[in-house]
Amino acid sequence: MASVFERSVSRRRLLQLTGGAVAAGTLAACGSSSSGGSGGTLKVIGAGSQEAGLRKALDEYKAKNPDFDFNLSFSPADQLQTALRAQLAAGNAPDLHAVYPGNGSAMSMVQLSKAKLLADLSDQAWTQKIPTGFKGAYQQDGKTYIFSPGTSVLGAIYNKKAFAAAGVQPPTTWSELLKVCETLKNKGIVPLALGAQTPWVTQLINYALVPGTVYAKQPDFDDKMAAGSATFAGSGWADAMNKYLELQKRGFFNDNPNGTTYEQATSMVGTGKAAMAVQVSAVLQAYRAAAPKPDDLGMFPFPATDTVADNWIPGGIVVGLAVSAKSKKADQARKFIEFCGQPDVVSAWAEAVACVPLYSDGEAKVDPVLKPFLPYLADNKAVPFMDQRWPNAEVQPTHFAVVQELLGGKTTVDGALKKMDEAYRKTA
Repeated sequence: MASVFERSVSRRRLLQLTGGAVAAGTLAACGSSSSGGSGGTLKVIGAGSQEAGLRKALDEYKAKNPDFDFNLSFSPADQLQTALRAQLAAGNAPDLHAVYPGNGSAMSMVQLSKAKLLADLSDQAWTQKIPTGFKGAYQQDGKTYIFSPGTSVLGAIYNKKAFAAAGVQPPTTWSELLKVCETLKNKGIVPLALGAQTPWVTQLINYALVPGTVYAKQPDFDDKMAAGSATFAGSGWADAMNKYLELQKRGFFNDNPNGTTYEQATSMVGTGKAAMAVQVSAVLQAYRAAAPKPDDLGMFPFPATDTVADNWIPGGIVVGLAVSAKSKKADQARKFIEFCGQPDVVSAWAEAVACVPLYSDGEAKVDPVLKPFLPYLADNKAVPFMDQRWPNAEVQPTHFAVVQELLGGKTTVDGALKKMDEAYRKTA
């Protein structure tokens, strides 16, 4: 049966919704206590944002298959991009591991499949249910290499009690956002928590703003970039970065964002020390865990302009799971992936990580926190996380670095975008 998105979003927009901004991770090892099982223990490394869904699926599969066992750990996104990528190349990777949909990072499906590091999953029945518009996130040269349960959105996760204490409501325009932040600041509440010491966090505010400053005006911007007729520097990316800096100059971030981690920012919002943080919905569970009550938190689209109709949102397929092509237990790992592709498992995993299921056998359950975003999806005002249309794995780390430099006063917007344009034009 078609997914919620396929019923409500045009085919053209579905084709674009194949993103996956790098999501959060906390270093933690866990798994079963034994090493039994006729096929041995599968080694599994996931991204932190997968934890609630992946652990649930592994536990359920083990309960139904007594000979199955696993050793599960989670790594920060930055380590996935470096240490895990090196393990894959060296042939000592885990049997199952996190992979980012589409292209644009060293651990993306396209980059890894081109390097022949992923097992082909195309013969599994669930792959036939992937909506046409999402195939670019899952497939390379017509073959499926990754499982992912659904689509995440990016916006502002906010503490309802902090908003209530300041007497403010979620804003719908950029000017309203600035007023809300000023009111929060005057009440002694940090308006926006920013953990820019964790590199992948640096990109998120730009990702929230660029749909409105770029794609609402130029929906074909990615195509023009690929054709060489557009640049970051000559586009609404400059407006987005200047607004990013405006938030800093007005004192709306916590002190020393470059010295603050993702985990610290999460705690600030959960406890109400900070009012909000721009994040992907896939990490909402971590924010809820940091709050006294899960219902203390909400989420809203982060406005980029003063024209409500011009505000668009970023959305894309969440980080997925793949089988290492060099795994000696590939058959066992593939059987687990096939289990994950069952509609009830897809729905349960998607619900656990606050995303919309890729497909379902009935009406899919959607976390209530996502409801403010659904009208944008229905109105075709959603674009993929930006990195998924970038042509190489150079642009994303360059973006991380130049944002940290901007926040540290070591570069200008023009200088930052020039570096991104240079990285974009690099060829293998």
